[in-house]
Amino acid sequence: MEDSPIISIEKLKKHYPVKGTSLFSKPVLLKAVDGVDLTIEQGEIMGLVGESGCGKSTLCRLALRLEEPTKGSVLFEGKDLSLYSQKELRLARRSMQMIFQDPYSSLSPRKTAGAIIEEPLIIYGLGDRKSRAAQVKELMKEVGLDPDQANRYPHEFSGGERQRIGIARALALKPQFVVADEPVSALDVSIQAQIVNLLLDLQERFGLTYLFVSHDLNVVEAVSDHIAVMYLGKMMEVVGKRDFEVSARHPYTEALLTAAPVAAPGGRPVKSVLEGEIPSAVAPPSGCVFRTRCPYAESVCAEEVPVLRQIRPNHKIACHLR
Repeated sequence: MEDSPIISIEKLKKHYPVKGTSLFSKPVLLKAVDGVDLTIEQGEIMGLVGESGCGKSTLCRLALRLEEPTKGSVLFEGKDLSLYSQKELRLARRSMQMIFQDPYSSLSPRKTAGAIIEEPLIIYGLGDRKSRAAQVKELMKEVGLDPDQANRYPHEFSGGERQRIGIARALALKPQFVVADEPVSALDVSIQAQIVNLLLDLQERFGLTYLFVSHDLNVVEAVSDHIAVMYLGKMMEVVGKRDFEVSARHPYTEALLTAAPVAAPGGRPVKSVLEGEIPSAVAPPSGCVFRTRCPYAESVCAEEVPVLRQIRPNHKIACHLR
């Protein structure tokens, strides 16, 4: 693993203007991502967890500059993506790819599996028809698909096989950094482990760097080197995998650990039970956004926004009380 990070996210914000509830009300801002800092080292797997609606998918799109940030920056190999020209961004995107959540809607029903995998090669003008066909067959083998099925359409494959097609498409340009946005959540439980093991095998073989997003804490723990915990557009905690269960200290992380099912008899000790719904990103709580659901909240939590600070090696937390 190299010393310099492949991705550095600094004070990143994405606010969307939304219409008010009445005809004469002023537009308000939905704070999908609100001041996130995150560093991903070359060759590591950074897990990202949080409840639905906390901003995980928006952060993924910002990390690849599929959306423009309201404020802040995303540095790829030390250079701010917002400073890239269109030509530079096009070249950079060969090194940054995405695996989508839904293998049903992310593949064109009008194209064969081979054409879907070949499309990035055509867009970037790589190789001739014969060499691209050979590369498509090799990519299908790499992800565990039969190359003889290249002429089949997506509806002729199972959900797990469709996700393998999506993974092969993401690998076609030989990227360095891959965002996996809940890549197994739409799959049967029996298939999830196969796809996770495939992603780990590909990471080892090709030296890939992943941002692996999931709401399933057990999946993230199984694959990640570091785990980032997000809530209502903000980063609550970033901790190394080895220290996660024993050292995670943010009350929100404790609640997630308590809620995650385990196979071991007796499960995890119950530290806190998370109650209530996540507040609206249009009108988040003052101070710490988690304070309205936190069992330990004090007056300072309503008055000041906690800063994500390092409390020990490989461990950062945004909490006034921990």
